[in-house]
Amino acid sequence: MTQPPAAALCQAVSLTGRHARLEPLSPAHEAGLQDAARDGELWKLWYTTVPHPEGMAAEIQRRLGLQDKASMLPFTVFDDQGRIAGMTSFMNIDDAQRRVEIGSTWYAARVQRSALNTECKLMLLQHAFEQLDCIAVEFRTHRLNTASRRAIERLGAQLDGVLRSHLRMPDGTLRDTAVYSITAPEWPTVKTHLQWQLVKPR
Repeated sequence: MTQPPAAALCQAVSLTGRHARLEPLSPAHEAGLQDAARDGELWKLWYTTVPHPEGMAAEIQRRLGLQDKASMLPFTVFDDQGRIAGMTSFMNIDDAQRRVEIGSTWYAARVQRSALNTECKLMLLQHAFEQLDCIAVEFRTHRLNTASRRAIERLGAQLDGVLRSHLRMPDGTLRDTAVYSITAPEWPTVKTHLQWQLVKPR
C-alpha cells in the first residue's frame, strides 16, 4: 500500500456500519452527548474520565483543540436509530511511526454490551490499517478497569504491559495504565474475528 500523507491521520472522516455511525465531533452534538452521558451516570465511575453533562461543552472544545494540534481525531457515536450514543477518538497520533491509539471512548448505558462497540472498533481499526497504513493501533485503560480490559481483549488486542503510576486521575489517585495493541500483521485475523462477532448468534 502506498503510504498516505501524514496529514491523513488527522483528516476528518465519517464511518458508517449497520449498528453504528461515527461522525466528526461537533459543538452541535452537545445536547445529545449530555443525554448520553446521563444514561448510566458514567462520570461517577472513579476509574474513568467520562465528562459530566455540565462539562460537555468544555470536553468538546478540549478534543477539538487537540484535533487542531494534530494529536486527536474525535468522533461522535450514533446508534442504529440515529441517536447520539457516546464519543470515541483516534488519539496520541504518531505520524512518523504510523501509530494511533483508539481511546477516550464512552457509551450510554443503553448501548453497552451491544454490537455497537464491536462495530465501532471494527470501523476504526479498518480505517487505521487499510486507509491510513498504520503499523499498530493501541488501546489504553486503567489497570483496575476490568470491564474495559475484558472488552479490549475480546477485540483481539494483546497486552503490551502496564505503565505504573502513569497518570494522575481527577480524584488525585495514580493510574496504572494497561497498554494493549493490535499490529498490522495481526489485523487480517482480528478483522475476521470482529466480523464474526457481529454476525454470530447472540
